[in-house]
This record gives sequence, structure tokens and C-alpha cells, in this order.
Amino acid sequence: MSSHATSKSDQFTFLSTGLFLLAAAASFGLSVSLWFSGNEQEGIFVGLWVPSILSLGAMLRPAGRRR
Repeated sequence: MSSHATSKSDQFTFLSTGLFLLAAAASFGLSVSLWFSGNEQEGIFVGLWVPSILSLGAMLRPAGRRR
């Protein structure tokens, strides 16, 4: 029974990590597109979200899963 719970926990960790990486990548892509479309200030603002999203994802990971 514990191996089943562990696999569900691993799946959740993988999914949540993937979602944070996807959000960071989307933020980066939006930032670049804003920058090159002439909205430099908005591009910089959105680009600042990337490290914040990644930091939040790292902080919310279970302590046993951090490497």
C-alpha cells in the first residue's frame, strides 16, 4: 500500500514541477514576444516573473524531493 501512495506522490510532484516549468516557459515566451513587438517595459516586467515562478515552485516542493 505504501508503494502505491509513493507512486501517487511521485506523480503529483512530477506534475506540479512540470506545471511550474510550463508557467515559467510561458512567461519567458510572453516576455520575449512583448519585447520584440515594441513593448520593452512590459516585456521586462513579465520577464521578471520567471525567477519568481521558479522560486515558488522550488519552495513548494516537498522537502524530501529537493536536490
